[in-house]
This record gives sequence, structure tokens and C-alpha cells, in this order.
Amino acid sequence: MDNRRTLTLNGLRLPRILSFVAGAGMITASFMTIDHFFKANYPKTIFEGSFCDISAFFNCDSSAFSSISQIMGIPLGFFGMFMGALVVLGTIFPSEAFERTNKSLSLLNVIGVASLFLYSVFFLGSLCLLCSGFYLFSIMSFVLFWVYGIDHETKNIFRRWVRPSLKLIVVFGLIAAAGAYGMIEYHNARKEAQSGTAVNIVKQFYELPKVASPSFLSPYWSVKSTDKFEDAAIQVIEYTDFLCPDCLYLSQQLEKLKTEFAGKINVAIQFFPLDGACNAVVPEKANLHPGSCEMTYIAAGNPVRFAEMHDEIWANFNSRKDPAWRATLARKYGTEGAANDPVLRELVKKIIDTGAEYEKTSDKYSHGIRSTPTVIINNRMIIGTLPYEHMKAIFQALVDEHEGGPKKFIENWMPPAKKKK
Repeated sequence: MDNRRTLTLNGLRLPRILSFVAGAGMITASFMTIDHFFKANYPKTIFEGSFCDISAFFNCDSSAFSSISQIMGIPLGFFGMFMGALVVLGTIFPSEAFERTNKSLSLLNVIGVASLFLYSVFFLGSLCLLCSGFYLFSIMSFVLFWVYGIDHETKNIFRRWVRPSLKLIVVFGLIAAAGAYGMIEYHNARKEAQSGTAVNIVKQFYELPKVASPSFLSPYWSVKSTDKFEDAAIQVIEYTDFLCPDCLYLSQQLEKLKTEFAGKINVAIQFFPLDGACNAVVPEKANLHPGSCEMTYIAAGNPVRFAEMHDEIWANFNSRKDPAWRATLARKYGTEGAANDPVLRELVKKIIDTGAEYEKTSDKYSHGIRSTPTVIINNRMIIGTLPYEHMKAIFQALVDEHEGGPKKFIENWMPPAKKKK
């Protein structure tokens, strides 16, 4: 090797140190996204549910619940962590082949980062802060390879960027495949554990202290099985915000569950937009979801067709901030002037203000209802979201209790052991 300037082959200089930092940052950010992915999708207790507590845009749950959060059961963070590990190892054990290979992979990585960023912003309408950390460190690594990387003076773009070592690519591929297999097995184990976890979730649910229903129950129901709210086996009071990504996730869960428990469930929508224009209960979050009050007034303007409008709003979540889409929705349901109706505004305020009736659930806020979604299921409060399997287990337990009374014991027989001959 001659004395040409490179990223990792000229001793322990600043560019090489920065490359190590970039790789370590990629590993850290990726590990945190993997951890969040499993905690959000497979919480081990009822107290680990996720909720919209940052903003409608900067929200990691949207990414964790999205269809591209995993590939064949492998969280995307795994690939980022592997790439970061290669960058770090390339600074510890430098060689021409290693640097050229990492340089080629950094180009592929930054293209993937750009694609994920565009998908998150323009399709999901949100950006995960943990993912953003990985994006920044990936861009930093790419720039370092661009400015200091081996062959950086070569004018031919292909020779400058695409000269990986085939031998290293094969080795890295085999290691990545083994790691990916292990990640798939772990993911499957977490999925299979949900049935056992669900039993604990039901137990934890029944151990929650009972809370009173709000003094004023919203007349806006998304699911109605009985005329009297308390006559249904499953009674859900949902404090929700139409701009909250986690509320979308909850609505998708309830959409499936309302079919499975048809005729046994009532869901009252207790409006709680995290927008200071109409919500004085949580002043700390007055600027969290600007425009949410307007969306609430549009939805509340037609009580007769509310359930239909409710479902349409969630089905078009990515269009929720588009003024043209809102105007079209309002015209469709005849609620164009809803935001200017003083009677309607007072009704919405009355619903929102019930959030101040509950005891504090955090020292940071004055009242118990302080985030969305917050659900009260048969007088027990859950802040955030739960996976479908957990919600279904709770609902089934409530139905069993309603139809046959609470179970006083568990009966199970073990088959007799076979005698050895």
C-alpha cells in the first residue's frame, strides 16, 4: 500500500476515530430500535404499553407498528446493527479489502436510509427519533468514506464505490444470515410467548384498581351493542386523539375485536385532542397535535353517522393533516361549520374536561388522563396500547365473567405417568 490518504489505513488519526464513533453510534441506535420494537409489539406486562407521548410527528411507535418494521421476522434494526459492527471492526482491523468493502456497503446503507426516511415522512407521516439517530450516524459514516475513503481520488464512480472484496462479502453474508436466523427464532419465541403472557396480562388487569366512569359519558360511540353502555359485557371508554399514531394502532386492534366480540362490546369515544385550542386539561401538551381540535369538531358534527366517520378518519390516517381532505370529509358528512357551532364546542369541551376527574398517574401532570390513547375497560384504566392477543384475552375474560360469573378455581388434570416395563 502506498502513502495515499485513506480512512483507516494511515494510523490512528481523527477520520479513523470518527469512523469508529459513527459505527458505534449506528450500533447503539439500532440496538435501541430493536429493543423498542419488541417492547412495543410484545410487552411482557400491562404496564409496558406504548402511548403517544412525544408528538404526532416525532413518534417511534409508528415505525414499530408499521409493515416495514421487520423483514421476514427480522427487525430492520438488526441490519443497521450489523452494518455498524462492520464499520467499527474496519477501524480496529483495517485493511484495503475491508475498507473497500465497507465503503461499498456504506453507499448501499445510505440509499436504504434515504428510502426509509422518505417512507417515514411521506407515508407514515412521522419520524422515529431512534431511527433518526441511526440515519445521522449512517450519513456521517458515508461522508467519511466519501471524503477520506480508499480510492476517493478515483474519478470513475464505479471503481470509486463498488470494489468490495468478494471473499469478505461471502463471509459477512454468512455471519449476517446466522444472526438473522437467530433473530427470527427469538422473534418467533416472543410471538409464541404471547399466549402465556396473555394469562399474566389478564391477571394484572383484574388486579388494577377500579376507577369510576366519567361523570359525562360521551354520546359518540364507535361500537354499540346495547342501548345502555353498562349492559355490554365489554365496556370500553377510549380517550383518543385523531392525530395520534398510537390511537390508530388501538383503533386497528378494536376493529378486529369488535367483529370477534360482536354484540358484546360498547366503545364510547371520549374526545381528548392534545391541542390547546380546546383542551385545557393537559396544558403541558397544548402544542403536541395542532389541528386536532378541528378534526374533533368535524367528527362530532354528525352524531348519527359518527361511527362511519370515525372509521373513515382512521382508514385515511395519512391524509388527516391535509386541509383539502378535511374539507372533503366535512362536506361528505355535512359538518362544514361544526367548528363554529357554540353548542357543539361546549359539548366537546364537556367530554374533554372529564379527563380532569381522575387522580394523577404521573407527577409531571395534574390529572390522570394526560396521554392518548387512554382506555378505561370495565372501570380499569390502561394508559397506552396493548397487542391484539392481550386485548383479546382481557375481552374474553370479561365475556366469560359476564356470561357465567367469575371463575373461582382452575381445574387441570395431568395424565398419569407411564410405568416403566
